[in-house]
Amino acid sequence: MLSFRRPSSALSFVASMLVALVATSFLHAAAAKPSRVQASLVAADSSVKPGQPITVALRLVHDEHWHTYWLNPGTGLPTSIKWTLPAGWTAGEIQWPAPVVLKDKAGNVVGNGYEGELFLPVTLTPPASLAPGSTAELKAAADWLMCEEICVPGSAVVSLSLPVTVESPQPDAAMGAKIRATLSSLPRVDPAWKITATRAVKSVSLHVTPTNSKVSPTPSSAPKLHFFSDDGLVAFEEPQTAQPDDQGGFKITIPLAADAPKEAKKLLGVLTTSSSWLPGETLRGLRVDVPFAAAPLPSTPIAQLLGTLALAFLGGLVLNLMPCVFPVLGIKILGFVNQSGQDKKKVVLHGLVFTAGVLLSFWSLAAILAILRAGGQELGWGFQLQEPGFVFILAAVMLVFAMNMSGVFEFGLAATGVGAELQMKSGFAGSFFTGVLATAVATPCSAPFLAPALGAALAVPTGESFVIFTAIAVGLSTPYLLLSIFPAAVKVLPRPGAWMETFKQFMAFPLYGTVGALIWVLTGQLGDDSLMAIFGLVAIALGVWIYGRWTAPGASAGRVRFGYTGLVALLLVGAWLGWPAKAKLTWEPWSPEAVTKLRAENRIIYVDFTARWCATCQTNKKLVFGSTEVLKTFADRKVATLRADWTNKDPRITAELATYQRSAVPFNLIWLPGKDTPVVLPELLGPGIVLDALK
Repeated sequence: MLSFRRPSSALSFVASMLVALVATSFLHAAAAKPSRVQASLVAADSSVKPGQPITVALRLVHDEHWHTYWLNPGTGLPTSIKWTLPAGWTAGEIQWPAPVVLKDKAGNVVGNGYEGELFLPVTLTPPASLAPGSTAELKAAADWLMCEEICVPGSAVVSLSLPVTVESPQPDAAMGAKIRATLSSLPRVDPAWKITATRAVKSVSLHVTPTNSKVSPTPSSAPKLHFFSDDGLVAFEEPQTAQPDDQGGFKITIPLAADAPKEAKKLLGVLTTSSSWLPGETLRGLRVDVPFAAAPLPSTPIAQLLGTLALAFLGGLVLNLMPCVFPVLGIKILGFVNQSGQDKKKVVLHGLVFTAGVLLSFWSLAAILAILRAGGQELGWGFQLQEPGFVFILAAVMLVFAMNMSGVFEFGLAATGVGAELQMKSGFAGSFFTGVLATAVATPCSAPFLAPALGAALAVPTGESFVIFTAIAVGLSTPYLLLSIFPAAVKVLPRPGAWMETFKQFMAFPLYGTVGALIWVLTGQLGDDSLMAIFGLVAIALGVWIYGRWTAPGASAGRVRFGYTGLVALLLVGAWLGWPAKAKLTWEPWSPEAVTKLRAENRIIYVDFTARWCATCQTNKKLVFGSTEVLKTFADRKVATLRADWTNKDPRITAELATYQRSAVPFNLIWLPGKDTPVVLPELLGPGIVLDALK
């Protein structure tokens, strides 16, 4: 069956384009056969009273096995009505009955829609000045897509004449009862059922609970349930699972669409049943319009939690081997001894206060995490990695850390100096603040060891997260605490030396591997645009290198200023180049047939001949389609965007380029309605060039 994936709202013009392409190709079929759907305009009442709204309906009668589509068709296009009404009349929106799941002969889901006899009610409101004794002539142009094994566009001009009377209208003898039955069964919110929804990474959980026992089905008569999304948030073609709960209701698990907008705050649609939601009625659909509640995080199995705690403790312990932490270790313990006047109890107490400072620092991190979660933030590690912006930032941070560990530049020296001063302070305040500082100094070194533990802390309930952060803090502070209890053990510690620098540089390579993996993730998320993210990371790396090269110890003031200036400038350039902007345009594959069809529809067409190996092509797209004005103009004028991807050999693209005496990319064209030849754009583009061409 020929069908089309329903787009999100930002892509609606693309769906219309695709449907028009196929619809045009089947015009000969429509001409050769009578319409498989018969349309007429019918009314619930036999007359009109001035100023009193009336209900009319577009009646569609489908041939066997043929169907048309719902508000969100999944594939295809919904039926539309364009009214031609007398002066003063107004028309409401279509009131959509509950749809059914449409399947082809092979059993594959092909959309959401209707079969058999269908009434699409609309409320029309006449003016109060309507003259009694006159006749109201109501007309409408209806368009639909009708499908069986093929899809054929259908249309009809329907009309209806109703007398105007001062008496209250009487039901229409032929269609009044059917239209009223349709109205009474339209999906609606009903107080007999409570509906809530939670959103996870790949699915939505919809809970429907009865508020009284009269509407709760028995287990033996549990109905089949299906949720239809208004806005394409869920994957219409994927199976949904419904399970009874212990409150007489149901939990329905609904897969999300691959392109589901992450910013969606609520679930909109219709939840249908194979029976009725209310006894004695024919209410197949419940209207769903509920905000997403925060999904409860699953508890971690005890064995898994213990393993994570062990890993967190070990990660915190190994942090003490980092060059920014290790040299302070023995010195700080000797400071404990000096401060306590050789009083062992005081030495231990200083160690405990130092440990309290470390714990408080990590608990503060856990508290920030809890506050963000309470505000509705999705902070699971895996969820964050679905955000290209987060992945880019993480890749940049990991790259900077790796370059630091490789010796390209040094940071943390000032903090170490502050620590040296703090450890000389007397009193417990100095020990406590040194614990806080030790946490801050250790933070840049955390990535190679703590990624699994931190990832777990971001994905478990708040209580477990605090426990994991506590394990990290205990691991970091254990050597200090032990050495405060046994100060003589300082003598057995390895002496700082060249081995530490070798160890540090060796640990840079896991970070470089992490950067490579994150770039791979970005490539999957951004496609062609990932090249700009890579260029952005290169610019950041160059800035860090300049900083390290020109601010080394002993550098003159001028060299230091140049190092800082170069660092800031290239960080800004890298952020501008690499920051992944959300896609605002949807590109369809170029073909000569696509251009021909779109030109026949008088559409403006932008054609981008490009390739992933073409750096200029990627720069052009960054400059042009990073412009808000360009995106707004394309949306306002419904510009169709076609991409001819020449990354791999394509004889058709090669031949098309040859017609314009071109043999390379970038090459961009704009077809304007009514013009026989396109506007050929220059190789290097900017927003102004494209906007001028559209004028």
